[in-house]
Amino acid sequence: MYPNIDAECARNKITLYRLAEMLNVNRKTLGKWLAKGSIPANKLLEMSEIFNKSTDYLLGRSDA
Repeated sequence: MYPNIDAECARNKITLYRLAEMLNVNRKTLGKWLAKGSIPANKLLEMSEIFNKSTDYLLGRSDA
């Protein structure tokens, strides 16, 4: 559902398991968020910091 998050994981060589660890959640929870499009705002902000990208980019709302 979020190709830019997948792309950033690949670009930074971070598996979804590792991303889940970095967000202090289990892999299953992260998978549900990504599949259903329901990432909590605080975790989206954490991802933004991890990847050094805007939340709009991670959500596919912008190209940069």
